[in-house]
Order: sequence, then structure tokens, then C-alpha cells
Amino acid sequence: MFTKFRNLLSSFMAILIFFITQWYLSIFTQTFFLHRYAAHAMFTMSKFWERFFFIFTFISQGANYLSAYGYGVMHRMHHAFADTDKDPHSPKYAKNIFDMMWQTYQNYNKITYKKVDIEGRFTRNVPEWLTFDSLAGHYLMRLVWVVGYFFVYWFLATAWWQWLLFPITLAMAPVHGAIINWFAHKFGYREFEMTNTSTNFLPFDFLMMGESYHNNHHHHDKSANFGIRWHEVDLTYLIILLLDKIGVIQLKPIPTKG
Repeated sequence: MFTKFRNLLSSFMAILIFFITQWYLSIFTQTFFLHRYAAHAMFTMSKFWERFFFIFTFISQGANYLSAYGYGVMHRMHHAFADTDKDPHSPKYAKNIFDMMWQTYQNYNKITYKKVDIEGRFTRNVPEWLTFDSLAGHYLMRLVWVVGYFFVYWFLATAWWQWLLFPITLAMAPVHGAIINWFAHKFGYREFEMTNTSTNFLPFDFLMMGESYHNNHHHHDKSANFGIRWHEVDLTYLIILLLDKIGVIQLKPIPTKG
């Protein structure tokens, strides 16, 4: 009995480590590269490092790979039209969280594959690597990742309940997006009163590496540091400071909010 329990615990811990590693690598590339770099240009980097982070995003997000162009343009539109009928993902104009996720998916595809005309202010200087995106975002490549995830769980799991994290593994990026775009527009606290419904979802954002300070970010969307209060530790910003220090990126001065 003890041996069986130990094996169950061991296999579950292995799956949990795999899941947590994927969770944080995925959210880091989303908030660092797609959000703060591609959408907001809060820092600069050389073409070499830009291509490196394209590839790192692909490795981190796997089946959930998001185009820097598609994400960057859609996010700029979210800020410009937050919680209006032109917002590409507002809970105010969705029946439920799944309806919002579906709307987000459709709008992302339209933007990424340029099926709609977009104003120049939203596309200007957004990083794009068409050849790489066509490969990394292809449905066959996504299928390869899904099969790979399946075999990881197949190899590690020793009980049916250890597969419960598998669906989230397959939809990691949409889950991350839903947490912020839904919950951080409905629950939490507001540091700043604004016309949109953004909130700070967590007082200490251990889960989303700074993304949960959504109200702060909407108020001061040029600042690479999403935290304001003493307890609002932005883990991604700490990494940004390190990468700036060693010369991988060049952090722009934080402008004063007028």
C-alpha cells in the first residue's frame, strides 16, 4: 500500500512540475515578449534577440503559440476600445467566459492572417516574422505539440485523475487570456477609476507574473512595471531589469502619467 501511494505521489509530482514549468514559461513569454515588447514597445532589443524570443515563445507556448503581430495588434485595439463594442475581448459584450474566449480566438485569427483592415496606429512597428509564424502557428505543428503533450502524460500518469491538468495544458494561452480578460475585468480592486472595468485581480501576483495588475496597467500603459503598491510585486519587471542590466534589452524610461 505504501509503495503504491509513493508511486502515485511521485508520478503526480512529475506531472505537476511539468505543468507548472509550462505555465510560467508560457505566461512569461506572453507578458514579456508579446505584451510588453510587441504590443507596447516598453523596451527595445536587437534583431538577434527578437528572433531568439520568437523561437523561445514557440518553445514555451507550444500548441498555444501566439503570433507577436496578432497579439500585439489585438492588444493595442483592446486598450483603444476597452469595454466598448470595438474591444476584441470584452466581458461586457460576451454571454459568458467561453463566448468571450471564442470571440478572442476569431478576432485574433482575423488580425493575424490579415482578413480585416486595421488602422495604421495599431500595426505600426509591431514585430513580425512571417516565415516563422507560418510554421509555428500551422495546425499540423500544433498537432505535433498536442501529441507530444499526450505522450508526456501517458508516460508519467499512473492514475486517471492525473490527467485532469491535460485539458489546461492543451489550452494554456487561452486560459491565461481568460483569467485576465474576464476575471480582471470583473473581480479584484481598483487603484484608479477609469471608463473601463479593469481591476487588479491579485494583491500579490504569484500566478500571472504581473499581468493581474490590470487596472494599474490600463492607467499607465507605457510603464514596464505593472505594480504600484508595496505588495504589488511584478515578477516580470524584475526579470526585465535583469535583462536590461546585462544588455539583452534596453528598457525605455518610464514616462510620467499626466
